[in-house]
Amino acid sequence: MDFEFTEDQRALEDTVRRFVARDYTFEKRRAIRDSDPGWSREVWQGLADLGVLALNLDEDYGGLGYGPQETGLVMGAFGAGLLLEPYLAAAVIAPALIRRVASANFQEEWLPAIATGAAIVVLAHADARQAPVTEIGGNLSGRKAVVAHGGCADLLLVSARTARGETGLFAVTSGAEGVHLRDYPTLDGQRAADIVLSNAPAMRLDAGTHDATLEAIEAALDIGLAALCAEAVGIMDATVAATTDYLKTRQQFGQPIGRFQALQHRMADMLLHLEQARSMSYIAALHCTDPNRAARRRTLSAAKVTIGQACRFIAQNAVQLHGGMGMTDELILSHWFKRLTAIEMTFGDTDFHLQRFARLSRAA
Repeated sequence: MDFEFTEDQRALEDTVRRFVARDYTFEKRRAIRDSDPGWSREVWQGLADLGVLALNLDEDYGGLGYGPQETGLVMGAFGAGLLLEPYLAAAVIAPALIRRVASANFQEEWLPAIATGAAIVVLAHADARQAPVTEIGGNLSGRKAVVAHGGCADLLLVSARTARGETGLFAVTSGAEGVHLRDYPTLDGQRAADIVLSNAPAMRLDAGTHDATLEAIEAALDIGLAALCAEAVGIMDATVAATTDYLKTRQQFGQPIGRFQALQHRMADMLLHLEQARSMSYIAALHCTDPNRAARRRTLSAAKVTIGQACRFIAQNAVQLHGGMGMTDELILSHWFKRLTAIEMTFGDTDFHLQRFARLSRAA
């Protein structure tokens, strides 16, 4: 399979890498992480000016008309910088879902605002175990837990049970009456929110059936999963490079520890996991929009298993090879470790996707 990229795609990747190196240093990220909101509106506007917020939008709405492959390159470039801003949730998943379910008027109102950074829209889908969201008379009541970047959203796309017992998708303004948010940091420095809706006013977005709505949400999340895989590869790439440099400079017994054969074998295994993960992330980007649902989900599960295993192996070995300093907050390696740990569990962990791949393979 040909994984070569065009000159335009490489130029896009280089532009984002330069932005991260120049405007999103490790020190700046730590300051953003420790700030009250935990993300930067200034950085978000910088991404809009760069054009990457418009990457997944049609030209009719001020977008660039690109797709999962270009998104993967951008996410990989973000990886080393550990972007705290809600790019995956608001610039990848939300636009993909809006394009599939919302009316033309809604798209004309919100997609250009997403492209310019004027509005942040995120999906609140997974139901809390005790109080799933239900719709009565056009208002929503219930709870959504661990909504990625829910605290910074201007608009929430909330899945809820309708009076008929079907799943519908509703738009809820974050500042509306009856909307209560509890924002908090996650393990990897990102932000999430628990959302409680108490008879909150909402607008129905989807006009399709129960199955069509769930399939649209699933399709948008599959695009997000492919993008997440690309981010993981970007982080692992940086982790392997930093560990290689460390082994070349750390001295023991009068020579660099990178000369010890046992450590060379460890690095070779890390590199092998990295290249396998890179290939599977490319495959995920190529197949995440496959209309054949079973084939698409089987391929994405295979990618998530390979990348999840690589995340764990590379992160743990990198920390071990750095010694105790590998887990200190002052070293970016510890932050890469935390993000890779979180990615391995996001959108289903390795065990979940291994079981799903086996089930779908038997049914094929």
